Amino acid sequence: MNYTIHQLQIFLKVIQTRSITKASEELFMTQPAVSIQLKKFQDQFDIPLTEVIGRQLYVTDFGIEIGKIAEKVIQELENINYKTQAYEGLLTGRLNISSASTGKYVIPYFLSGFLEKNTGIDLVLDVTNKSRVIESLKNNETDFALVSVLPDKLDIEEELLIENKLYLFGNESRRRKDKALIYREEGSATRMAMEQYFDKHEGQQRKRMELTSNEAVKQAVIAGLGYSIMPLIGMKNELLNNELHLLPSRGLPIKTEWRLIWLKGKKMSPVSEYYLEFIRTEKQKIREEYFDWYLKY
Repeated sequence: MNYTIHQLQIFLKVIQTRSITKASEELFMTQPAVSIQLKKFQDQFDIPLTEVIGRQLYVTDFGIEIGKIAEKVIQELENINYKTQAYEGLLTGRLNISSASTGKYVIPYFLSGFLEKNTGIDLVLDVTNKSRVIESLKNNETDFALVSVLPDKLDIEEELLIENKLYLFGNESRRRKDKALIYREEGSATRMAMEQYFDKHEGQQRKRMELTSNEAVKQAVIAGLGYSIMPLIGMKNELLNNELHLLPSRGLPIKTEWRLIWLKGKKMSPVSEYYLEFIRTEKQKIREEYFDWYLKY
């Protein structure tokens, strides 16, 4: 057999995405290039690795087993790079963080200084919905999770980063009762906070709309489709440009905390321990440098 590391990487990405199209996008390759390398890899085995039924690509049982081995091989190759850098005096390794979608306005600022000082560290940052964040934490697939509401029935430890403040926003300075309320999807922490607020202060709301990302909700509010309770931390430019208006309302803001959490008793890697030490030492400075506008509200 004479397969290459590149072919192993391509095959592994195809397994992960279950799609040549998606694999090519994530690898920044053309679809024909991925297909050619996949075929060259397959040609070295008498047993099929994948099969296409209709338009759907499926990985065979044999393909899954080869994929597990490929993942270990690639991981060991990465370890060679890390070991080499370690002997050169660099802190090396991988830092995995899973963040709730609105956390994208928070976590980059708590990473930039750390990564700038430690160029031997690779970052894997998965920005996704709250349910997936908690699932990856439960399965020990990530070092840290960034959330604004603590998960139920999960024994964790935490480090607070910055307060999370939710306000009612509209594209006008006054609220009109004939416009809809725009909610996030089920399971979203922002959705739960919004439902609790209106149940307590305004009762049942009939006119409503549901969108599946904070950015989609923001754009819908800017377009005048309705109003929504959203985290202030992602609204800086829209407030400065008068695209959005903060609508003072009784009982607002709703306040929680953005926090890094990890499984209690988790054996941390040297990279994770060093990052946690960095956060504890630098978080106040980071808040003052990057979130001065936010802290004034």
